[in-house]
Amino acid sequence: MSAGHANSAPIDAMLARLLALHPKRIDLSLDRIERLLAALDHPERRLPPVIHVAGTNGKGSTIAFMRAILEAAGQRVHAYTSPNLVRLNERFRLGQSGGGKFVGDAELGAVLAECEAKNGDAPITVFEIETAAAFVLFSRHPADVLLLEVGLGGRLDATNVVERPLASVITRLSLDHREFLGDTLSAIASEKAGILKRDVPAVVTSQAREALAVIERQAARLHAPLSIAGEDWTATEERGGLVYQDGNGLLDLPAPKLYGRHQFENAGAAVAALRVSGLKIPSAAFEAGMTRVEWPARMQRLSHGRLADLAPPDSELWLDGGHNADGGQAIAAALADLEERVSRPLVLIIGMLATKDSAGFLKNFAGLARRVIAVPIHQDKAVPAMALAEVAGQVGIPALARDDIESAIDVAGKLDLHPAPRILITGSLYLAGEVLAANGTPPE
Repeated sequence: MSAGHANSAPIDAMLARLLALHPKRIDLSLDRIERLLAALDHPERRLPPVIHVAGTNGKGSTIAFMRAILEAAGQRVHAYTSPNLVRLNERFRLGQSGGGKFVGDAELGAVLAECEAKNGDAPITVFEIETAAAFVLFSRHPADVLLLEVGLGGRLDATNVVERPLASVITRLSLDHREFLGDTLSAIASEKAGILKRDVPAVVTSQAREALAVIERQAARLHAPLSIAGEDWTATEERGGLVYQDGNGLLDLPAPKLYGRHQFENAGAAVAALRVSGLKIPSAAFEAGMTRVEWPARMQRLSHGRLADLAPPDSELWLDGGHNADGGQAIAAALADLEERVSRPLVLIIGMLATKDSAGFLKNFAGLARRVIAVPIHQDKAVPAMALAEVAGQVGIPALARDDIESAIDVAGKLDLHPAPRILITGSLYLAGEVLAANGTPPE
């Protein structure tokens, strides 16, 4: 996870020790984190104002847009996101004037050690310890806003100990993590709606009807004012830009720098959340945020680096960490738009975890991809490359397997495709992390 960083060995050793305290079964509960935060003298009560974000897809991108806008307005912004792609430090961004930076190894190691010592031998999940460490860090560094991403679900997620956020956000929901959150969209919506707080405004992106009904009921119970995409605010692509509109007026913004039509809605959710939160932000900052936003492994073009240099001449190499059926649909739509602009044969290099619906993900690319090249991911629950290639074949995409990313890129260059192919590496954020590390372009 932290290869190439001299100070990261103590962090890796500590994570290994913490895994030993992991409850045998993850029962989602706030008891463990509440006990630890009390022992740490309640850092969660000394945080900057919080915007809390839950959802299945689009959480990280929405946070990235909010951060870019707030920083353009001169604000200091902390951000807590997961999972990390290359190094654990990426989860903890400390705000400072002129933009934030990831916490350094020494400070992260010290805070994790402090949390480990306070926890003792009591059962705890690694995410709970990391969240406690995040709250300690964010309580010690002054900032104007903390953007807080839910890890899993919402109601019983470790981040849900924050009592009075400025605003709550629920992005697009779909079936993921069924083993923890339930088998239906209504069950999942019920968990996510658990982040809503009494009288705290909430922003919701477009949802399936049954999911929205659950969120609306919970909001009504708590008198939480809801701002719903398509009803209370809209974010649409018009003449190559983004037109955002709500009850407070219209913003004519540049197109989001993050590629794909799904990013228009994520950008809209970010604008809506900042507008309902009561923060005073000049319109110039909304404009600058659209063009400055960075969020790695979301339709990211790899134009330089070690892997980019291995790609065939004149080809395009793209990376996206999408890993569920809805994520696949968004990526396929983005690729279809690219195809309309510049037509190229599409080759997918894919690795996935066994806990994900690989057939549901791959079906989005039938008729779009010429070839799938399956690769392994270095994780316990990875689907073997041969098995993944078989799934691709079953949904109608010719496929083969290779042992690593380098040989997959090599094969993509030898498929005799004209013009040179558009190669997309996708299927898992873990795979995306391996790719960014191997390419020499980790997140900054």
